[in-house]
Amino acid sequence: MAEPMICAALQPVICGFINETGVPAATAKRFSSFACIKSNHKLLRKARENLQATRKVVQGQVDLETNHLNECDPRVNLWLRRVASVRVDSIDQEYDRLMQSSWLCRSILGLGKRYRLGKHIVQMLENIAELIEEGNQFKTFASKRLPDFVEERPRTQTFGIKPVLRDLWKSFERTDVSIIGVWGPGGVGKTTLLNNFNNELKARGRDYQVVIMIEVSNSRTLNKTAIQRTITDRLGLPWDDRETEEARARFLMKALNRKRFVILLDDVWNKFQLEDVGIPTPDSDSKSKLILTSRNVDACYQMGAQQSLIKMQYLEKEAAWELFRSNLSTQAITAIDSTGPNNVVKEYADAIVQSCGGLPLALKVIGSAVAGLTAPRDWILAMQATKHDIKDLDGIPEMFHKLKYSYDKLTPTQQQCFLYCTLFPEYGSISKDQLVEYWMAEELIPQDPNRGHRIISRLLSACLLESCGSDSEVKMHHMIRHLGLSLAVQQKIVVKAGMSLEKAPPHREWRTARRISLMYNDIRDLGLSPECKDLVTLLVQNNPHLDRLSPTFFQSMYALKVLDLSHTRITELPFCSTLAKLKYLNLSHTFIERLPEEFWMLKKLRHLDLSVTKALKETLDNCSKLYKLRVLNLFRSNYGIRDVNDLNIDSLRELEFLGITIYAEDVLKKLTNTHPLAKSTQRLSLRHCEQMQSIQISDFTHMVQLRELYVGSCLDLIQLIADQDKGRASCLEVLTLAKLPALQIIHIGSSPHHFRNLLEITVSHCQKLHDITWVLKLDALEKLSICHCHELEQVVQETINEVDNRRGGIERGTIQRYGRINGSSEEQETHGMVEDANNGHVNGYQNKTENEWIKGTHHVDFPKLRTMVLTDLPKLTTICNPRDFPSLEMIRVEGCPRLTTLPLGQMYDCPKLKQICGSYDWWEKLEWNVKEIMENKYFIPIRDGD
Repeated sequence: MAEPMICAALQPVICGFINETGVPAATAKRFSSFACIKSNHKLLRKARENLQATRKVVQGQVDLETNHLNECDPRVNLWLRRVASVRVDSIDQEYDRLMQSSWLCRSILGLGKRYRLGKHIVQMLENIAELIEEGNQFKTFASKRLPDFVEERPRTQTFGIKPVLRDLWKSFERTDVSIIGVWGPGGVGKTTLLNNFNNELKARGRDYQVVIMIEVSNSRTLNKTAIQRTITDRLGLPWDDRETEEARARFLMKALNRKRFVILLDDVWNKFQLEDVGIPTPDSDSKSKLILTSRNVDACYQMGAQQSLIKMQYLEKEAAWELFRSNLSTQAITAIDSTGPNNVVKEYADAIVQSCGGLPLALKVIGSAVAGLTAPRDWILAMQATKHDIKDLDGIPEMFHKLKYSYDKLTPTQQQCFLYCTLFPEYGSISKDQLVEYWMAEELIPQDPNRGHRIISRLLSACLLESCGSDSEVKMHHMIRHLGLSLAVQQKIVVKAGMSLEKAPPHREWRTARRISLMYNDIRDLGLSPECKDLVTLLVQNNPHLDRLSPTFFQSMYALKVLDLSHTRITELPFCSTLAKLKYLNLSHTFIERLPEEFWMLKKLRHLDLSVTKALKETLDNCSKLYKLRVLNLFRSNYGIRDVNDLNIDSLRELEFLGITIYAEDVLKKLTNTHPLAKSTQRLSLRHCEQMQSIQISDFTHMVQLRELYVGSCLDLIQLIADQDKGRASCLEVLTLAKLPALQIIHIGSSPHHFRNLLEITVSHCQKLHDITWVLKLDALEKLSICHCHELEQVVQETINEVDNRRGGIERGTIQRYGRINGSSEEQETHGMVEDANNGHVNGYQNKTENEWIKGTHHVDFPKLRTMVLTDLPKLTTICNPRDFPSLEMIRVEGCPRLTTLPLGQMYDCPKLKQICGSYDWWEKLEWNVKEIMENKYFIPIRDGD
């Protein structure tokens, strides 16, 4: 230990000598590093600790900035890497070895190691000092991160979204489309669609410089600041709270105009000016794109998406099942998939999925609520809850909260009109006209049907109602109806529609009710006298066994305005003076025999429906005293006008709709000859008009609103003429010809004729008709029903050459030649039809270029025919020759034993076909080479009497 002690003693002496003698600095530095190695090593340890402390400060500031999604300053990042590269462990180890085994004067080799180590220590000290000084000088540690051109959205498993995503890409890639609208009900998956499209843009949207997704509906009113903040952040621009929205909008407009952008606006409620938030309106010149989603189709139109609009539909059954199962536990899936003989869980789960109606939000929420169920009893309780008490399932209140946004956007009047729709049973359709009449009677809207239909359009565009197959009806989605029912309770609305009730609700449910719906039940007796002074609407229709009302049933209904007793078996209406406020009364399809003597006291009555009252004998002239009547419907009633002098309702000055039954030809002539009632006649029934041999539709010219004509039991009628319409277009939409044993001729003139707008025809018990070929002239026809015409042999009488001529003069042999592809076999043709049938088309082949050219040269018969019903036609052998049926959805055949072919051929299209209904015996006798293929997809067996 003597040598280290001597070295330590000499060290300060040598260092002092160097400083006093004035040796050159470089030499002094080298000698100092050699002589003062120990003190330098101590300094190195301290410097290293200081450097680590400085590094912690810098790294802390960097972490703070990066937590705010800022990007580390490149200079700071470089400094941190340099600090990380500083290694002093090897110096420490070499120093320790030198101090333990070396003596200053032992050898030349030891002195060399000491010299080199000392020099290394001094150099490291200088480097660390430089790093510390540099680290202490940092003022900025990070900068705002430059945004990616696409900010990826959360990825979730999707079901059934690929078809609409493909449609969106097709629209997006069109050069003539700059604004695209996607609309659909809440919870249908619009946001999921945008998220997926946004993420796909990362790979497919390299032509664009920035993609910005903005959630618009943060509140009821447009939050311009939030939208501008999103755009500013995505562009990496500075934000200044002191700027006004207008100034910021101008700045953002300039910034976006320099870029090719894609902006995705999610959940747009109302129209707003893009420029007001700083978004330039994209056009073909800028090549930028705007895609918006909304629950309201009108908002899409108003935002400029007229050229490209995509509706998101509810999920099909298969996709709905997949989404539902994805939310279930393994145990629940095992219970569903069990193959045991008594497994009913699958049946209950299927009912639950159906109750969701393909709404993804409902499938997720309800799937999660039943995720752990395994026992059949638990599943049946869940199924019952989805039908009646859905609000008790977990997650349903939150789902209703999301769906309720659409309701909240309505005006108070529109909200009341929406809640009125919940009075109807689920899964059924609702007549638009009936809805509007109810609303007007309850004074929800003024006496203006157009106003009511505009509200229906508003509810349709907001996806709170849905369209049906018919333009005259709407329906309500199951989940939307449950939302409405949850809100209806607060409005004192009692809904018992379609619940198979056999008795009326107890007295307590009547006391505070404002509206009550008992329609579509099996109530047989309303023998109670309920206390319900606040009741405004009572709907009891379609209780087919209801035949009695208590004589005092209406005694406390002072506020009642709407009363519907249609489609019941009541024979009389117990009159009560408390019904003085009644405005709507429907007694159609009942067995009522006469109106009460005091009926004239209902002075506020505006709508009276007595149609198809087959037992009504007299009205005691009461109708003529109801001066405020706007609607009077006696169409197809047993009570009708038999004498010219009985046509005495001229006093009804406000009458807009008249449905009337006439029993004499001279009465018809008086009514049609500019009688004041002619202009309001919309439904006309001609019955038992003796000696009337001909009807000329042109004689009804003054009935400018006539929409339905029923001609029945006119035993002498030989001909019906709908000649050329040279005046204003006829409004006639529905025609029924029933029990006309002498009818032989139905003549339709050249177009435009009086039947040009005919939508529906029923021909019944017309025994002298052998065919009704004239229906080929009815381009608007949607439904054709023929029944009990025992001499009818063909619906349309034609030869194959007539078909050829309509197809552009192509001869029969040519058509047969096109029946196969390149001489393919019948087996190959059938295989082609299998593929097309699986795609929902009745078609023979895929390559139809020449066939499509042929179609382009001819007039398509039955262009709008949707339904064809043929019943009890014993001699019918042919409907018509095979042809295109572009709109046909359903064919029903009963009691037609000789009909062994259908007019659906391999080279003809029937793309919308859904059902072919008939008996098994009839189906087996069909001579059709692809019958087996069609049976699996379209055939629905029916029993006699169904």
